[in-house]
Amino acid sequence: MESGEGGGNEMIERIQKKYALSHQGAKDLVKGCIACALQNLSFMFPVGLLYLLVQELMNGGVDRAGIWLYLVGCAVCVGLILLATWFQYNATYFATYKESGIRRITLAEKLRKIPLSFFGKKDLADLTSTIMADCASLEGTFSHYIPELFGAMISTVLVAVSLFFYDWRMALAALWVLPISFAIVWLSAKVQGRLSRKSMDAKIACADGIQECIETVRDLKSCNAEDLYLIGLDQKIKAVEHRSVISEFGTAVFVVSASLLLKLGIATVALVGSMLLIQGTLDVLTFFLFLLVVSRIYDPLQGVLQNLAAVISTRTNVARMKEIMDHPVQEGTTKLSNRGYDIEFDHVGFAYHSGETVLEDVSFTAKQGEVTALVGPSGGGKTTVSRLAARFWDVSRGRITVGCMDVAKIDPEALLSLYAIVFQDVTLFDNTILENIRIGRKDATDEEVLAAARLANCDEFAERLPDGWNSRIGENGCELSGGERQRISIARAFLKDAPIILLDEATASLDVENETLIQSALSRLIQNKTVLVIAHRMRTVAGADKIVVLSDGRVAEEGAPQNLLAQRGLYSHMVALQSESSNWIIQSENR
Repeated sequence: MESGEGGGNEMIERIQKKYALSHQGAKDLVKGCIACALQNLSFMFPVGLLYLLVQELMNGGVDRAGIWLYLVGCAVCVGLILLATWFQYNATYFATYKESGIRRITLAEKLRKIPLSFFGKKDLADLTSTIMADCASLEGTFSHYIPELFGAMISTVLVAVSLFFYDWRMALAALWVLPISFAIVWLSAKVQGRLSRKSMDAKIACADGIQECIETVRDLKSCNAEDLYLIGLDQKIKAVEHRSVISEFGTAVFVVSASLLLKLGIATVALVGSMLLIQGTLDVLTFFLFLLVVSRIYDPLQGVLQNLAAVISTRTNVARMKEIMDHPVQEGTTKLSNRGYDIEFDHVGFAYHSGETVLEDVSFTAKQGEVTALVGPSGGGKTTVSRLAARFWDVSRGRITVGCMDVAKIDPEALLSLYAIVFQDVTLFDNTILENIRIGRKDATDEEVLAAARLANCDEFAERLPDGWNSRIGENGCELSGGERQRISIARAFLKDAPIILLDEATASLDVENETLIQSALSRLIQNKTVLVIAHRMRTVAGADKIVVLSDGRVAEEGAPQNLLAQRGLYSHMVALQSESSNWIIQSENR
């Protein structure tokens, strides 16, 4: 008994892995296959009933009691067909839609735990297509194609075995076409897989183009580049159409060929049966039975060939989902063991999966209660350092600690409870100002949200809007200016009030007046906290306790601002250059 259960569990696990299903989804798929097999077999009962009726008619007729018996038999057949259809409907459609929801949620949960390095290799259209389009595509696969495919195969095998008991010669005449037809479709797997991948690539490229067009329409209009861009987008749309036609044609060539061959089975049954009748080695009733059976058995099998082709083509969809499901996640303990909040980089090296080295042997300490500024030329690794500190990625070499606690051993979500981060690129939601700020701490009261908002100087623009704090700000805050969006992001950091603050060009989008207000508010916020600031404007970090100059992925200089100025190094050179640029004015050549 245990051996049988172990074998069943092993089969369920194989189905899970092959089709990226949940455990329950794999079990439901098996039930669906059995339900389809039972439904196909139920359609054979009327054939058997008709066979018995013809047999009695040939043997002398049917009496009154026999007629009633056959009428009851017809009613029973209809009842069995209805029952089998109801079971098949529940075991396929309902279970599939439930599994589709589970699959989408599972993918979203997995994406939440995958390192951000994964997203650097994927674009939004690709991931959206996987969660929405691929899942929708597999709904049809698991509600129609796979259950009907295996259901028809099971029922056909059972019927085929029974036919050999009647007459093995006629059984061979009826069934010889089956393995050849299936082989034709199965051998097309590589061709279909290649066509499916090319079709998917064309669809993703088209989705990318449409999304990019919508996101950059302002720049396209300002540069009068709309027509040129739309020509390229039109070519991508035509490429999708072209690849779809080729993919359908490539599948049809094999399926139609196999279906035509399948029809030869009826001809061979008629031909062989006629020869055996002439020879006197086959009775008319058995010949009639085989004609009835083949007329019924080939009907679902013709659909099965199409289903087999569809199942083969969904390998691309399954592979894209498995790429997400099989990707390693960042794990660690949820128990924080830090002693204080000093951030220490100890000989840290980091490279993206592309092989590009970003950091090499970086060592410095950002102390609690101090402001540590990261400055340097673009591409020097400043933003990467801040992301590594919060474990958005894992280091390639060395170690990063927070209060002597190795961040690589801490669960990312638990670690991020220590951080309040203000990114250079602000992400907002199509919701009210209050709810966008409440992202910083979901259980915050309205009073706490308003207090944080006022610290970030959000009241200056919020109270001028028609609905005040309850005004909706549009997709990604499109109703607000860049500076207003930045202040909402800063308000989130105030609300979270975490012991470590990461500021990535937090005041870059603010005017001089608001920048001064925000900087004074930040001064109150950072008391006794660890602050890591990334800035390109040297005056922004002039009051920092410590400056770390990063260049070409290395620490070029480190120390207090006044000491670095005295050294006449890279930091001093950057300050001098910005001082010169601050005196620059727009001047016409004609003056």
